[in-house]
Amino acid sequence: MSFSVHLPDVRDRARAAFLGLALGDALGATVEFLTPSEIRASHGVHRELVGGGWLYLKPGRVTDDTEMSLCIAQAISEQGGWSLRAIADRFSAWLRGRPTDAGNTCRIGIRNYINQGTLQVQQSDWHAGNGAAMRMAPVALYTLGDPALLEQLATEQAHVTHNHPLSDIACVLIGRLLHRAVLGCSLLRMREVADEVVARQPNFAFEPYRGGATGYVVDTMQTVLHFFFATRSFEECLVGVVNQGGDADTNGAIAGALAGAYYGLEELPSRWLKKLDPKIRAQIEPLTERLIALSPVGRGLEPQI
Repeated sequence: MSFSVHLPDVRDRARAAFLGLALGDALGATVEFLTPSEIRASHGVHRELVGGGWLYLKPGRVTDDTEMSLCIAQAISEQGGWSLRAIADRFSAWLRGRPTDAGNTCRIGIRNYINQGTLQVQQSDWHAGNGAAMRMAPVALYTLGDPALLEQLATEQAHVTHNHPLSDIACVLIGRLLHRAVLGCSLLRMREVADEVVARQPNFAFEPYRGGATGYVVDTMQTVLHFFFATRSFEECLVGVVNQGGDADTNGAIAGALAGAYYGLEELPSRWLKKLDPKIRAQIEPLTERLIALSPVGRGLEPQI
C-alpha cells in the first residue's frame, strides 16, 4: 500500500521514536530484574526517572539498549548509508569503552567480530533473546518506506550478535510497526501487522496477556504488544510495561520507540525529557534527522508498507 506523507510530521514522529526508546530504557533500568510485587513494595507504581536499580544509575541515564541503537545510527550517518562492518566497528568501540551494561549474547557476538572479523554468528538456541530487537529503531528509520530493505537489514544487524528465527521475526515485526507508526498509520493498521505475525507464529500471541517479561524475545514481544495495544497514551504504555519488571529496560525501550512514533513528540512527558541525559538527547535529534534524510521516504520515494 502506498500513500502520500508529510515530511515534517514524519521527522517529528521519528524523533519521538528514538527519544521514546531512550526514555523507556531509562525508566525501566530502575526496576530491571525485579518482580512486579518487588516493584510495588519498593516504588508503588514506578513512573518516574529516578535512576538507581542494580546498575546504580543516575536519573535519566540509559543502558545498552539506547547506546547500541546510537551505534547503528552513528555508523549509518558517517557512511551516508548502510555498512554492516561500520556498525560492527561501532559496537566494538562501544564494548571496548567498558559500557555500564552489555548483555552476554551481545558481548559474545561483538567479541567474535573483534577476534575473527566475522559479521554473523552461528545460529543458536541461546540467541533467542531480545538484544537485537532492542536496537531496531534506527534500522526502521533508515529503511522507512521500503519493507523489503527493512527485512534484509533487520536480520543483517541482528546476526552480528543474535542468530535465531524468533529474534529475526521480532526484529522485522518491530521495524514494520515503526514504519506504520512513523508514517502516521492508525492503531488498527498497526494491529494488522501484529495479528498477521501472530497468525503465522502463535507463540507471539499477546492476548490474553500471561505475564512474564524476561529477556526471551517472545516474552518481550508479548509484553510490549499487549501494553501498546491495550493502553491509550505514551506514558500509560511505558508505565505498564516497566512495572512488569524482568528485562524492564529493554522492554521499555522497545515499547517507548513504538509508542513514541505513534503518539508523537507532544505526548512525551516533559518531566521525563528534562531528566533524560542531555548528552544522549543531543545525539539523538541530529542523528534522527540524518536517518530520515537517507531513507527512501526522505529521498522522495513513494513509501510502501
